[in-house]
Amino acid sequence: GRESEILALTDKAAIADLHERQPWKLMSWRDAARSLSYRRFFEVTGLVGMRVEDKTVFDDTHRLILELVRTGAVDGLRIDHIDGLADPKAYLARLRQEVGPACYITVEKILAKGEQLPDDWPVSGTTGYEFIASLAEVLVDDEQIDNLRQAYETVKGAPVDMRAELRAAKLLMVDRNFEGEFTRLLALALSIASELQIAQEESVVRQALRELLIAFPVYRTYGTAEGLPPTDICLLHRIVERVKTLENPPQPEALTFLSRLLTGDVPASSQEEATQFRVRFQQLTGPLMAKSVEDTLFFRQNMGLALNEVGAEPVTHHFSIERFHHEMKTRQARQPDALSGTSTHDTKRGEDARARLYTLTEAPEQWSECLARWRQMNQTHVKFLNDGTAPKSADTWMLYQALTGVWPPMLQPQDETGLNALKIRFEAFVEKALREAKLRTDWVDSNEAYETAMLDYARYLLAPDNQTFLQDFYRSLQPFIRAGLVNSLTQTVIKLTAPGVPDIYQGSEALNFSLVDPDNRREPDFATLAQQLDQLTPGVFSREESWLNGQVNQYVTAALLRLRLQNHELFRFGDYIPLRAIGQRADKVIAYARVNHDDALIVVAPRLVFAECDGLLSQSHSGFWAGTDIIIPGQLNQHHYRNVLTQERLMSGERLSLASHQGGVLVLMSD
Repeated sequence: GRESEILALTDKAAIADLHERQPWKLMSWRDAARSLSYRRFFEVTGLVGMRVEDKTVFDDTHRLILELVRTGAVDGLRIDHIDGLADPKAYLARLRQEVGPACYITVEKILAKGEQLPDDWPVSGTTGYEFIASLAEVLVDDEQIDNLRQAYETVKGAPVDMRAELRAAKLLMVDRNFEGEFTRLLALALSIASELQIAQEESVVRQALRELLIAFPVYRTYGTAEGLPPTDICLLHRIVERVKTLENPPQPEALTFLSRLLTGDVPASSQEEATQFRVRFQQLTGPLMAKSVEDTLFFRQNMGLALNEVGAEPVTHHFSIERFHHEMKTRQARQPDALSGTSTHDTKRGEDARARLYTLTEAPEQWSECLARWRQMNQTHVKFLNDGTAPKSADTWMLYQALTGVWPPMLQPQDETGLNALKIRFEAFVEKALREAKLRTDWVDSNEAYETAMLDYARYLLAPDNQTFLQDFYRSLQPFIRAGLVNSLTQTVIKLTAPGVPDIYQGSEALNFSLVDPDNRREPDFATLAQQLDQLTPGVFSREESWLNGQVNQYVTAALLRLRLQNHELFRFGDYIPLRAIGQRADKVIAYARVNHDDALIVVAPRLVFAECDGLLSQSHSGFWAGTDIIIPGQLNQHHYRNVLTQERLMSGERLSLASHQGGVLVLMSD
C-alpha cells in the first residue's frame, strides 16, 4: 500500500540522524517506564513534573493563579499532590508570601495512622481524606466485621492477608511501574558510594533500596539540603530496624549507607549529590504508596469496598466511637480549618454509596446469603477460560458489592432506560477495576478474553430480561438502602458540625452514589437539585420520597450551613466535647457538643441501626429509642435549646431523652 511506498522512498539513515539531534528520544511506549529521564506525575508519561522550586518556573506557572487571588476572583487554593514537590514547605512559604495571610490554602496530604500535618506549613489544613477515614469509626460495626471477613475468605478461597498483599503491590510498582525512577535513584546512590570510596555491590544496594522504599509506612519524609528533621530521622530509624527483621534482610552496611544519604551524614564534597538523592527518594515514596494502595491493593482486596478509600488504612483495624472522638479533638486542636471531605474527584465512590456499603458490616450473614443466591442465578453466564473462570468467586463478591453501592434508590427493576444508563456507568467501572487490580489484566497488557467475559457478565446483571435476578436484587437491597440513608444523614450531620470546614463536592448536597473516576466527575443535574431545594420544608423527614431523592440531605445541609454562617466562632473555635449515651440503645448513637463561651451545640445522630431503621426513616415513634438518654454535662444542662432541624424548643437537664424526639437526629443550638 501507500505506506510501504513511502517507506521504500525514505532515507532511513537521514531520519535516524534527525532523531538523534533532538532533545528527546523515540522509543516504544513499553520501555518508557524503564528509560525515562524526566520526572512524571505518578506513572503518567504525558504529565511532566514541574520544578516549581525554580523561581522562574514558579513565576511562569503561577502567574494566572496569583492574579486571580490578588483581584479577589479566588478566595482559596487547594494544592493537590503536595508530596510530589521537591520541598513542600519552601513552596508553601513562597506561595503564602505571594497570596498573603488571608488566602485559604489547603493541601492534599494523605495522613497515615498517627501522622499529623507538619506544624510549620503555612496552610489552613488538609483537603480532608483523613476525615473520611474517621467516619468509618462511627459507621462500621466492629463486632461483626470479622464475620464479613470470614464470609469473604470463604468465597475467595483464601485468607485475607493485607500486609502480604500490600508488599506484593509495592514490589510490582517498584519493579515495573516505577522501574525508571528506581533505576535512576540506584545509579545516584552507587555514584555517591564510588565518590566516597565505599565498596558497595550494585545487587546489595539494589536490595537495600528496594526494601527501604517498600517498608515506608507514610507517603514521605520532608528532608531538605540541611538533612532530615528530627521526627523523620526517628521514623527512618524505625523503618531501617523493621527492614532488618525481614526473612531475607539486606546487608546492614547497605542500609547504613542509604541512611547516611537520607540524613545528610556525608562529607561536604558529596552533600549536593546526597541532597539530590534525598529529594528524589522522597519524590518516589509518595507515588509508590499511592499507586500500591489506592490504585492496586484497593482493587484487589474487596472484603469491604467502603473501607477501600483514599486516606484509609490499608491494613484493617478495630473501629470505635472513642477513636473517632479522639481524632475530632485532635483535629480541633491541630487543624480546625481543614476541609471535612466525604466525596471528591478522586474518591473511589460517592459518599452515599460508601454510607450504604458500611451497612454490610452490620448484616454480613444476610449479605452472604444474598450473594450466594445471586451467584447461582447468574451462574450460566460464567465463562471458562484458559487461565480460569470469569468471573472467579472473588470477582463476583466485588461486582455485586459495587452494584449494591451504586444502585440508585429510586431505580425499579423494570425501568429499561434507567438500567441502560446504569449499565454504561457500571461497565466503565468494571473495566477500570480489573485493570487497576493488575491480576489477570492491566493497563499495560490487557487480557481481552478475560475482560470480555467479565464485561459480558456485568452487562447481563443489568439486562432488562434478567428479571428473576433484578427483582430479587432490588427486593434484597431495600434494607441496605434504608440503613444506608440513615448513615448518609448521620454522615452529613457530622460533616457539618464536627471540627473542620465542610467540603460539599458538586451535587453531593443531595445523594452521591457515584463510582470511581470518571464516573464521579460527571456533571450533576443542577436543575433538579435547584428544584428540590426550592421545595424544602421541615416535613421532608416524614416523606419516604424525600429520603430517596436526597431532599432530606439537602434540607439538613441548608439548615446547618445557615447555622454555621450565624455562629462562625462556635464552629471555628468551639471545643469538641464527646457526650455519653446510656440505656438500651447507647451503642446505636453518636453524641457530642461544640462549646465556645456561652454558645453551645449538642449533636446526636443514629448509627448501626440496620435491623430497625424503618421507624427512623418515617420519623415514627417506634419505641426504638425508649430508655436511651444522653448525659449532658454541667456547663451544658442549664441552656434553652432550639432544634435546628425541626425548630422545636426545649430546656436541657442532666439527661436528654431520645424517646421523646423523632428519628434520633438532634442538632440543638443554645438560645
